[in-house]
Amino acid sequence: MRKITAEDPITRSPDVLAENVERLQELFPEAFTEGQLDFEVLKQLLGGVVDEREEKYGLNWHGKRRARELALTPSTGTLRPCPEESVDWETTQNLMIEGDNLEVLKLLQKSYAGKVKLIYIDPPYNTGKDFVYPDNFQDNIRNYLELTGQLNGEAKISSNTEASGRFHTDWLNMMYPRIRLARNLLSSDGVIFVSIDDHEVDNLRHLTSELFGPENFLACICWERADSPRMDADYFSTKHDYIVCFAKNAERFEVRRRSYKSENIPKHFSKLDETGRRYYLKPLRAMGGQGETRAARPNLYYAIPAPDGISIYPKLEGGGDGAWRWSKRKLEEESRRIEWVKQGDNWTPYYRIYADESSGKPPETMWFCEDVGSTRNATAEVKGLFDGVKCFDTPKPVALLKEILAISTAPTDIVLDFFAGSGTTGHAVMEHNAADGGTRRYILVQLPEELVTGNKDQETGAEYCDRLGKPRNIAELTKERLRRAARKVGCENPMFVGDRGFRVFRLSSTNIHEWDPDHDNLDQTLLNSVEHLKQGRTRQDVLYELVLKLGIDLCVPIETRTITGKEVHAVGGGILMACLTESIGEDDVEPLALGIVEWHEALN
Repeated sequence: MRKITAEDPITRSPDVLAENVERLQELFPEAFTEGQLDFEVLKQLLGGVVDEREEKYGLNWHGKRRARELALTPSTGTLRPCPEESVDWETTQNLMIEGDNLEVLKLLQKSYAGKVKLIYIDPPYNTGKDFVYPDNFQDNIRNYLELTGQLNGEAKISSNTEASGRFHTDWLNMMYPRIRLARNLLSSDGVIFVSIDDHEVDNLRHLTSELFGPENFLACICWERADSPRMDADYFSTKHDYIVCFAKNAERFEVRRRSYKSENIPKHFSKLDETGRRYYLKPLRAMGGQGETRAARPNLYYAIPAPDGISIYPKLEGGGDGAWRWSKRKLEEESRRIEWVKQGDNWTPYYRIYADESSGKPPETMWFCEDVGSTRNATAEVKGLFDGVKCFDTPKPVALLKEILAISTAPTDIVLDFFAGSGTTGHAVMEHNAADGGTRRYILVQLPEELVTGNKDQETGAEYCDRLGKPRNIAELTKERLRRAARKVGCENPMFVGDRGFRVFRLSSTNIHEWDPDHDNLDQTLLNSVEHLKQGRTRQDVLYELVLKLGIDLCVPIETRTITGKEVHAVGGGILMACLTESIGEDDVEPLALGIVEWHEALN
């Protein structure tokens, strides 16, 4: 046994920079000498694809390098469980995390990397009235504690006005590391939707294109947010916002189209499979556009064995090498859809498109308020939940989020919103699950941004927090929205027995004492470090820090037993066995270990 210290790798989020270097070393071992990367050798190995010119096309701003480094800096923080603020703590699979989303995204890297299907965020639009908070490039946990008044410091949440001289720069420095970290959490077929308006839509398009790749751009949706004109507009009455959409890998992402009703299935779905489902065939070879040739898509040119074993390659109608529509991996995953047709001596592969998985047309890029709601609808929804009080300034309508869920998620997917705000995403997930019987999970993250009575946009929210007896911050209202939305969904859908709860976690510094010596009083520093856990931290705090840092789902079930008088925890059916008793006597070690082994074997 050994004590876990603040320097132990287990206490930190993944070191993304070290992992990137390790991947480079696996790909290009010749470029490393005595553990150091030789950039000149790496350039040679890349065969001249590196552009060495100083002037390059792209989005650049002051602080971009530091923002990139910030995304790569591991977090030493933790998430402390708050069962008393949660709903259905023992059974729910949903998360509501209170804290700075940059640090939370870092902490979620081990447990949720590659597992999130949909990310939707509604970040600050940078209008000059909304809030952009500064990031401390040295210690972002300390920065968060200062922002929330837990430490005395100078970092404050403030409006980002054009008079600051860093109007776009501050916004980009805030957004860049967050979107970069969020991309790691997306599954290979995942997708991100970002709401924005005219102030930063151009910069957002460039930033996401850089982080996701321009080939993974899907759409810039225009949402009609207002259902009436603004008569006081100086020039034009702006009625729309944008929703920028990128896939992690466009080749793997598929829009979920609405199914046809049985009485309205088009005639071209003329075939029936062995189960009676109607479908039609579409050629597996790419049939048009610049991407149909081998030269354009070399990774989509490969052999497929026909039923008689002959290797079939994609060929253009006029001769020459073509390309398949699908990658090898997708072909393996969707092999049940492939159907071979023989004409003379030649085999041609097709794939099935089923009527119950298709619609007449894909989603369009113009979304109207009569279909997906407006800001007026969103305000009415919030007032309906909060006794007629408008607690949030710019909420999004539930119908808008349900449309995004409908076209991008399956019933068992995970949804993330790290600018949770009014909690509309969580509300929409519950409503959508109630409608289709799904078990989608949500993870919401919201900064406990202070609400003040002197600000007219925040005054009603602050006063409502007082009525609830809660601290005056947005995260408290987000949690209350989720509680009330859950009750509303339950009342409107009495047959729905799905998950309407959520676990609350709060960002904090690690439970383990960091070594921070006072050189003028070293004796006292040593005495303070005798206990390696911070005062006031519970066993549950320590247990969930272990769960988080070991990369285990935060909603995994935890069972507790007493063995030889000591409390032992079995996480996830035995993935982790932990005894966090303060002291274990020498005589207790062997019977305790044997008891843990016996329980672990029983769980297996």
